[in-house]
Amino acid sequence: MSRILALLATLFLAAPAMAHDVTAGDLQIVHPHIPQPAASAKAAGGFMSIVNSGTEADRLIGVESEIAAKSEVHESRVGADGVGTMVHVEAIDLPAGGTVNLEHGGYHIMFMGLNGALTEGEMHKATLIFEKAGRVEIEFQIDPPMGQGGMEGMDHSQMSN
Repeated sequence: MSRILALLATLFLAAPAMAHDVTAGDLQIVHPHIPQPAASAKAAGGFMSIVNSGTEADRLIGVESEIAAKSEVHESRVGADGVGTMVHVEAIDLPAGGTVNLEHGGYHIMFMGLNGALTEGEMHKATLIFEKAGRVEIEFQIDPPMGQGGMEGMDHSQMSN
């Protein structure tokens, strides 16, 4: 009996950590999160993994959220001069049977013109828009602040307006 109670307690405590993963058809969106930006920040990056377990490719073509004036799919790139920039991309290809990680230094969601401070532990709704899967409602979890490096070192002058 004590083993069953221990197992149930473990499952109960683990459930909130996975509660914001979303499955929509063949797509699974894993841990959509935003590292807590500084209270004065005007922009923030959103990250997640997208698993396509289907036999057909799909594409992430957009994002909507009320936490910012504008939300876009972006890619971080480092030029030949070693300077990192972020650029808006029209879509992210999601190959059949593959996983795409939206992470620091690569593809990510850019929230520009934040409507207020984002506090660690909060959950914020957003809609991912896929070419085939359509609109998928998710929640971004505000994670602990990111350390030095990552998006703080990027040249924001190249961001779309």
